[in-house]
Amino acid sequence: MNVSEIMTKDPACCTPDTSLQDVAIMMVDSDCGCIPVVDSKDSKMPVGMITDRDITCRVVAKGQNPLDLTAQDAMTTTVVSVTPETSIEDCCDLMEESQIRRVAVVDANGACCGIVAQADVANNASGSKTAEVVQEVSKGAAI
Repeated sequence: MNVSEIMTKDPACCTPDTSLQDVAIMMVDSDCGCIPVVDSKDSKMPVGMITDRDITCRVVAKGQNPLDLTAQDAMTTTVVSVTPETSIEDCCDLMEESQIRRVAVVDANGACCGIVAQADVANNASGSKTAEVVQEVSKGAAI
């Protein structure tokens, strides 16, 4: 089974200059906790990822006003990605090694075309693989 079979296709994406309020609205509208940050809406080249936890820990917990900031102020700039053809096993191994709960999916041009979350793995992989991914990713969870 490949990533293309379990990924969320065409996820909501923002750019570095998207307001944090708009990012939060995207999360609500998409019922998700992570939005890929792309260099532009046209190229969709990932330059970061922003999670609800990023906003909470990097902005709110530091007493900053999220209404004054953009995605660039809170995003993680390291983007771990796979392709739609990547096996689920390899994707899970990458999530474990990188201790991340979500991974961007990029097409042949490097544009964001999907996202795989732990929930996607949980809903589609074997019970033992799901448990392994959750356990490994949760070991040293940091923002």
